[in-house]
Amino acid sequence: MSDATYDCVVVGGGPAGATAATDLATAGRRVLLLDRAGRIKPCGGAIPPRLVRDFAIPDHLIVGRATSARMIAPSGRTVDMPVDQGVPGGFVGMVDRDAFDEWLRARAAGAGAERRTGTFDRIDRDADGCAIVAYRDARGGTEHRVRARAVIGADGARSKIARATLKGADRVPCVFAYHEIIRSPAGDPSEAFDQARCDVFYQGELSPDFYAWIFPHGDTASIGVGSANKGFALRDAVARVRDRAGLNACETIRSEGAPIPLRPLKRWDDGRDTIVAGDAAGVVAPASGEGIYYAMAAARDVAASVDAFLATGNPRALRTARKRFMRAHGRVFWILGIMQYFWYKSDKRRERFVAMCNDPGVQDLTWQAYMNKELVRARPMTHVGIFLKDMRHLLQSAA
Repeated sequence: MSDATYDCVVVGGGPAGATAATDLATAGRRVLLLDRAGRIKPCGGAIPPRLVRDFAIPDHLIVGRATSARMIAPSGRTVDMPVDQGVPGGFVGMVDRDAFDEWLRARAAGAGAERRTGTFDRIDRDADGCAIVAYRDARGGTEHRVRARAVIGADGARSKIARATLKGADRVPCVFAYHEIIRSPAGDPSEAFDQARCDVFYQGELSPDFYAWIFPHGDTASIGVGSANKGFALRDAVARVRDRAGLNACETIRSEGAPIPLRPLKRWDDGRDTIVAGDAAGVVAPASGEGIYYAMAAARDVAASVDAFLATGNPRALRTARKRFMRAHGRVFWILGIMQYFWYKSDKRRERFVAMCNDPGVQDLTWQAYMNKELVRARPMTHVGIFLKDMRHLLQSAA
């Protein structure tokens, strides 16, 4: 076992783990960032301007700029939602998770965190009760053990740390996602593919309970689908999306699959010295599946709570992370959860949902909420009008 004692060992080097490691190292804490090599999460790669601003993301990581979204109903009807409708001159930034995540890890190292590559195994305790993090090196052979005053589990949706330390962590509902990164077709935009547009398919044959997507990444694109139905053929659905969009001949660069949680855990810390962040904490938005911003925002709250714990020795400080995050985003998660529960149940309801997206007021508030990551309260009459239209669609769909 290493003689070193770290203030914090962060397990997982995705956006959540790398962000927590950066913040703690910047605060002067001794941090070890442990990450598996070669693991890329399936992800559309969309990030809002607030993420770029809050986390100082450099322009070179933005590989694409989407200025509209196209919603495709079961009937084939399309509704275009230009970003200009809610945010003049705005765009959705697109990143490649391979380069994006590595840049975040390198920034953590630049802030002073020590990087190691390995696979987390377990947390033991020494005679004084201090956490001993055991992991195996990149070759999967030699076991290494390090002491940690605190541990952050940012090790994904099926987090070993969460399942070992938090009650109910093994029962979080998940969507299973699969995507293929392809080489974008050359030439001018077409009806089926536009590098400035994100396409979202609300069609039961492509996903019985979620959606499929085409997200442009400049020279590449993400073609993917998600479903909570374990028996649903995700690869076949992606093949059908590619076929419809005329993307079969495009080179497939890589493919990835993983579960994506759709409900925050009721508790993130073990009341002692361990806490989770990102997918391990379940902070992926229902209905949309958006996770990068929420993972990084939660990680910032987690890092602040760990820093307070290290300063005071009081484990109650760890509880402030979830409280702070849910105070800021809990209402949005609640609303999106209701949307997913109702609108994704059948093609009849999905058809109504896409029709509702044609409303300029819906588009306005949707883009403002997405870009700024907060509910818009300045226009109450617009909310009332949308609520009444929403109720009409609900009643028509339920009829």
